[in-house]
Amino acid sequence: MEVLVSVGILLIRLVVGLAFIGHGAQKLFGSFGGHGLEGTGGFFESIGIKPGKTMALFAGLSEFVGGLLFVLGLLTPIASLLIIITMIVAISKVHAANGFWAASNGYELNLLYIVTVLSVAFTGAGAYSLDALLF
Repeated sequence: MEVLVSVGILLIRLVVGLAFIGHGAQKLFGSFGGHGLEGTGGFFESIGIKPGKTMALFAGLSEFVGGLLFVLGLLTPIASLLIIITMIVAISKVHAANGFWAASNGYELNLLYIVTVLSVAFTGAGAYSLDALLF
């Protein structure tokens, strides 16, 4: 049973962590159809997050580094915190006004990310993680 739990946590870490690495790369480098620091910074400025380019750098780094740490299962509570902070800002600045459902650009997906990474932070990264290996 413990093996299955660790495999389940690993699958969650891989899917969610890789998604955040991708989101961070979109902001930082313009990868995967993203707008890079300039475009993301301009969007941030338009919604009142200033200075836009600097905050885009912080958001991109939080997502990229948080996602990488989450995939590796390394410093998992810190990885989760980086992801959660980014999602709270996204909810408060973009999604909350649109209601719950993602189909209306609401905060549904952001909340699912928050609960997922928080749950892994509470339970631990599992046996197949660098946290388990190192600590």
